[in-house]
Amino acid sequence: MVPARRWLVVAAVCAVVLAAVYFFAVWTVPGQELENAALRGADEAAAHDQAVADASLSRITVVSLAAAIVVVALAGLLRRRWDLAFAAVGVIVAGQLVTQVLKRFVLPRPGLVQVTGHYAGNSLPSGHTTIAMTVLFAALLVVPYRWRGVTLFFLLSWAVGIGAYTVTAKWHRLSDTLAADAIALGLACLASWWLARRGAVRRHDGPRRIPRVLVVTVAVLGAVVFFGLGTVLIGASLAGGGYAETVRDNAWVVYLAANSFASFGSVAAALVFLATWRRLEVA
Repeated sequence: MVPARRWLVVAAVCAVVLAAVYFFAVWTVPGQELENAALRGADEAAAHDQAVADASLSRITVVSLAAAIVVVALAGLLRRRWDLAFAAVGVIVAGQLVTQVLKRFVLPRPGLVQVTGHYAGNSLPSGHTTIAMTVLFAALLVVPYRWRGVTLFFLLSWAVGIGAYTVTAKWHRLSDTLAADAIALGLACLASWWLARRGAVRRHDGPRRIPRVLVVTVAVLGAVVFFGLGTVLIGASLAGGGYAETVRDNAWVVYLAANSFASFGSVAAALVFLATWRRLEVA
């Protein structure tokens, strides 16, 4: 039997990341001020970019989510694995349950800085980012090993884009997307742990597939670029004018950094999940 502890460890780390993101972004004055600055900076984005972001997010509806669930379930059932279909569908459904309960009933947003209207309410975690990431993870679970790279190629860019678009469209803050990434990854790891405990996971002894290696390599490079760009942007702004000037006058730079970090979070979550399944497959 394949050791299942790895998935529990990653799920526990995800819970810690979720708590840390919530505390530093929501319960500290600098966290709220920086994210509010990013929201103001998004107003300076090109009208075309905002329109694309709104259109992409609007395509995620109850109907499209239901269609994704049906496709994932059928993929598992076609492999004659009801437990695989159940686990994959469970990741998507549980993702929305956890996200909506946390956002609406559990996680308050204190008024540490002056803000009015829609932005005064809690928006953490992002439901759209959770949908995108759980659909990605569910698909990676149900597809055969040989199709994992192809699935990653087609779905990763979409999922990463959704997380970034929520910031561009001002539907969510950076912390909302990072929290959603942690929730999606944690749930996918719990589903993987359940499958492993059932004896459904085995080691893959076949040859490596070059296309999948290339896709993963590009994803790693993308993560490095996104993180590096965000760090350079916010670091240069803070070094040039200090914290107060950055929050007050460099909202555009803060937005660009937040957008980059949102993309990094989604790519990093996907890579961590792939790493837990390295050379493993569902029997």
